[in-house]
Amino acid sequence: MPASVFLTGRKTWLEPLAPHHAEALAQAGAEDRTTYAFTPVPHGLDAAQRYIDRALAEQAEGRILPFAVISAEDGRVVGSTRFLELDYWQGPLIWPPAPGVPYGDPATAVPDAAEIGNTWLAPRAQGTGINTDAKLLMLRHAFETWGVRRVSFRADARNLRSRAAIERLGATCEGIRRAHSRGLDGVVRSTAFYSILDDEWPTVRDIIELRMAGTVSPAVLDRAAPDRACA
Repeated sequence: MPASVFLTGRKTWLEPLAPHHAEALAQAGAEDRTTYAFTPVPHGLDAAQRYIDRALAEQAEGRILPFAVISAEDGRVVGSTRFLELDYWQGPLIWPPAPGVPYGDPATAVPDAAEIGNTWLAPRAQGTGINTDAKLLMLRHAFETWGVRRVSFRADARNLRSRAAIERLGATCEGIRRAHSRGLDGVVRSTAFYSILDDEWPTVRDIIELRMAGTVSPAVLDRAAPDRACA
């Protein structure tokens, strides 16, 4: 399974999620919670400890790679994100396929496809560029270190804020799966699915970096980027 890694960017760095992050994670999750309607965010220290324990158990099973999101400005924990849905395509072809099972030594295997998700940020970090910077770090690692063929994203179809953020990255909408699962609020939700492929990554990377640098107006970048939003 992929090894834990530290990723450092302009506005944030990503640390492997660990038990010592619990108190800071609880503090970040205790801010105004009105933006968390569609996202599971721990509330209180006990919940933060359980959140980390579950994440580390899933990491030990090779299912996810979780991070604490740290603000580069003040070094404070402002949220969490992770790689999940790790998929491996190496080795002999078997049928039916067994997604998530690496070929060879699991300790050294890297995925061929992955999802980025379970992302949440404290209100003070929202709209600051931290989310974009974190996604750039993770996409770089996935495409340029692991060499994946696809990175995917998903969002509750009602979560227009999250979907807009994914679309600004340059991800292509693959469609909306209707009545896909039970939402955080107990309502049966539809889910919007997005992806970025390896041959799209250089263009997507350039657009994200221009946005981060602020060297070109967002309107110009929006015209340059393909229309990849869900209809």
